[in-house]
Amino acid sequence: MTPKKSGALRVRDRHSPPRAVRRSLVASVVGNALEWYDWNVYAVFATFLASALFDKSDPLSALLSTFAVFAVGFVTRPLGGVLFGALADRIGRRAVLVATMLLTAASSLVVGLTPGYDSIGVWSSVLLLLARLAQGLGHGGESAAAFAYVSELAPPARRGLWSSSVFTGVSAGTLLATGLGAVLTAVLPTEALASWGWRVPFVVGGLLGVFALHLRRTAVESDVFEEQQSADGGGTAAAERAAWPRRRLIGAGLRIVIITASIGVMYYSWIVFGAGNAVSRHGMPADEAFTAGFAAQFIGLLSLPLWGRLSDRYGRRPLALGYALGCAVFAFPITLMVGAEPETLFASELSAVLLWAMMAAIYPALVSEMLPTSFRSKGIGIATSLANTVFGGSAPYLGQLLENAGLSWIFTLYATVLCLLSAVAALTMRETRGIDLAGMK
Repeated sequence: MTPKKSGALRVRDRHSPPRAVRRSLVASVVGNALEWYDWNVYAVFATFLASALFDKSDPLSALLSTFAVFAVGFVTRPLGGVLFGALADRIGRRAVLVATMLLTAASSLVVGLTPGYDSIGVWSSVLLLLARLAQGLGHGGESAAAFAYVSELAPPARRGLWSSSVFTGVSAGTLLATGLGAVLTAVLPTEALASWGWRVPFVVGGLLGVFALHLRRTAVESDVFEEQQSADGGGTAAAERAAWPRRRLIGAGLRIVIITASIGVMYYSWIVFGAGNAVSRHGMPADEAFTAGFAAQFIGLLSLPLWGRLSDRYGRRPLALGYALGCAVFAFPITLMVGAEPETLFASELSAVLLWAMMAAIYPALVSEMLPTSFRSKGIGIATSLANTVFGGSAPYLGQLLENAGLSWIFTLYATVLCLLSAVAALTMRETRGIDLAGMK
């Protein structure tokens, strides 16, 4: 059979050469790292954005406004998940990953080049908002396509291990953002960091996006997707739709939403905003906070392949359940142990990041194994973006609001309940380790 060609998208015989698949995996991981760097660097430098792009006559209001813009950025994530997810199920995963990389990197560059509030007034806040909305659109599409793409590239017996590479990229991106924060706060005076230093990570993110874009353009499409597109003129997709009635799809989507909600709240509250909260709430020196957060996140990154491999051996459900119950039990200790000393932040973030890694390592494989190929990217995009919008995006703002009211325990209780609901979701789903993603029944 002669391979077909369609524009820049490479269509091959039934199985891609192993070298091309590995190269595509690397391209996906690097792209993930830079997309999440662009997304999370906003959180790392939130306090500096508040003073530079908002009215700083009321510092608390400016900080809350910055958190609100962070939350608003999640509003377009479901739209991006639906739009790009549908495109990924129609034209392919790789093409969508190229488009989302371009959109996210360009948005980061806009933030880095936006004039300050002192120069153009409220328009600086408006430009930040628009850039964040565009970034949310790309980010929602990235998750929709990347999770399906890596899971479909992977050998079934090693899908958990390959799946862990997605959040290895996510962790590396967050680590890069936190590490750059540690470096800049260590080498720049506070005045320089507040006036221009905060722009550096956003401009760097935009420029690195060009490199990631090149890598993704040379990647191959997943065989699982292409087999479905070419088999029986779409007969495979029709068979999948018959085997997956609406009720079954809704049940799978609901489990994904519940699990993603707990991940989003703990990830953004305890990990991404951990160093910033230690500075603003506990008076920890910024350089020490960023260093402690960096060290904890680095250890968490190293644990991801281990969790992924364990899921290939023992199954997805045991790890999903261990994550959910662990978070429920340790939510209050993780929150309460942070003080003014950097070692307290290190202990808190390390506990949180190891629990998060247990689920994050298997998450792309888990959600991909819950949905059929013809609906996989779109379903993942809708469920994950909806959960992150409602729960993850609002978590920093809600946490800060309750902290100001002296009711921070309510937020921790809220996170605990979400983790318990995730445990129920894990208990009620079937074990999917090693299943064939093509033509799922």
